Amino acid sequence: MQKNILITGCSSGIGYATAKLLRQDNWRVYTSCRSAEDVARLRAEGFHCLQLDITSDEQIQTAFDTVLSEFGHLDALFCNAGYGQTGAAEDISRTALHEQFNTNVFGTWQCINAAMKIFRRQQYGRILVNSSILGYAAMPWRSAYNSSKFALEGLCDTLRLETHASSIYISLLEPGPIATRFRPNALVKFKQYIDVENSVHRAAYKAQLNRLQATSSVAPFTLTAEQCASVCARALNANKPKARYPVTVPAHLFWYLKKIFPITWLDWLCRKAVSKQGK
Repeated sequence: MQKNILITGCSSGIGYATAKLLRQDNWRVYTSCRSAEDVARLRAEGFHCLQLDITSDEQIQTAFDTVLSEFGHLDALFCNAGYGQTGAAEDISRTALHEQFNTNVFGTWQCINAAMKIFRRQQYGRILVNSSILGYAAMPWRSAYNSSKFALEGLCDTLRLETHASSIYISLLEPGPIATRFRPNALVKFKQYIDVENSVHRAAYKAQLNRLQATSSVAPFTLTAEQCASVCARALNANKPKARYPVTVPAHLFWYLKKIFPITWLDWLCRKAVSKQGK
């Protein structure tokens, strides 16, 4: 029987690349995007696609109802939608923090809850959640994003325990630097919420602006969205998927070093990793 999947955040990057790869692998893929323009574009490419802003519970429920109506069953959910709010902890307002968590955590959580109702009835299913290297190795000037990804790691670790001995599998994708539209999207929120000139981190923020406005990759070991998609496909096709799938050399390295380094050493390494982005 052909496998069916719903993917959130498919306008570009990892979600889009994964949708294309799974379709080639004979999955029936239901893509979703926040903007109507992106929905139209993906439909023109032959994808099943619906408009989904995961901050809306109503849209989430409609999305799952639509997928079940058209596909009949759902084998997997890939929670990919999200963005990064750049800024030091002391400069993040409640409004900026709420927006970050509303998408990255609350919206993802509600998508998982909707999928779990289906998977419990079916008695099978799998969930892949796009976390980050920053879900276990915090870096400076990414406080809200770090925190949202740490929260997703806690959610998935708990859900994995709660689905033990079932045929429902929970996996975390943990990418390091991937060439996507992540930086341009983060730049919008950075300019919206961070008061650069009146911050003690002003010099660092100038460097952050240079990084976010760069047109080429500024991080070593950066992989393409297609390379990351191949890891997603491996996780979704595995008979018994792993709990975690680190992607890129830094993601593997930091996961290993976190287990063996004292905290002070790891803190130094995390600072060093972004040392060219401001002091």
